[in-house]
Amino acid sequence: MRAQCYTAHVKGINIPRKVSAISDEYRVNEQIRAREVRLINHENDNVGIVTLREAMDLANEHDLDLVEVAPNANPPVVRVMDYGKFLYEKKKRERAASKQQKQIEVKEIRLRPKTDPHHLGFKVRDAKSWLQKGMKVRVRVRFRGREIQYPEIAREMLDEIARQVEDVGVVEAPPKMDGRTMLMVLAPDTEKKKK
Repeated sequence: MRAQCYTAHVKGINIPRKVSAISDEYRVNEQIRAREVRLINHENDNVGIVTLREAMDLANEHDLDLVEVAPNANPPVVRVMDYGKFLYEKKKRERAASKQQKQIEVKEIRLRPKTDPHHLGFKVRDAKSWLQKGMKVRVRVRFRGREIQYPEIAREMLDEIARQVEDVGVVEAPPKMDGRTMLMVLAPDTEKKKK
């Protein structure tokens, strides 16, 4: 099937151009500018070096498109194929690859240096459940006013949280200051999960 044509109207002048979904990536049919090309036919056989006109005639003969697959080669490599089908299969492969990628979600716990130990217990329980589900947990302690003069309080709190969740998680990023907050990142312990 041939690539769709359309006409662009620029200041009253009709200019025929080819439309392709990924026109930046591949040159198709009349977009190819080389005089000679290395041709691969519709049966994946290497025909050899031919003129662009011969390659276009072969593509037209089989009612297929001529696609430049290796523009940097000398001479450029072109292939006779159904361009629409090629793009469809490429998108399908990309979608399948993106589905196989594991998306790691990062949950966040926000605390203050004056957070009550009872309230901290609820936060630790939430962090454990998220770690068991395979999510990362960012623990953030925010300082207000003069609380920032005592960062050791927040560091002790974060060390205590890390100790309480060590059965399901590990410290991925140790506590560090970031402006008026102290951050620590916990990740699921995959070795303990396997056991």
